[in-house]
Amino acid sequence: MFTVTKKGESRIDIEINGSLSSNEMRDGLDQLTEASNDVEHGVMRYKISGFTMPTLGALSVEFQKLPQLFSLIGKFDRCAVLSDQSWIRTAAEIEGAMIPGLEIKSFGLDDDDKAEAWLEQS
Repeated sequence: MFTVTKKGESRIDIEINGSLSSNEMRDGLDQLTEASNDVEHGVMRYKISGFTMPTLGALSVEFQKLPQLFSLIGKFDRCAVLSDQSWIRTAAEIEGAMIPGLEIKSFGLDDDDKAEAWLEQS
């Protein structure tokens, strides 16, 4: 499952659960691109639970859409990543250190209130 919800002018929530097929990846990334069109200085809440590796087709779709995804990075200032897997939280923090202008902080799934408070900080 890959869902994208626009929660206001500058807020996007993404939820990924389980493994993704190529169609789910394509649809989810298209929804993300569309929802982010008019975002400036946005925040993102990215919840990943029960993650398993996407299918090869889904990975192929993601690689095809990388140029679109890179163009979205500049639209967001903060991203809270919530996950039940510690390696995903660690990878998110490393990614945040490597992307200028985007602050990424990771949280456990039970830390939703902390993630929300962090996203609301200016």
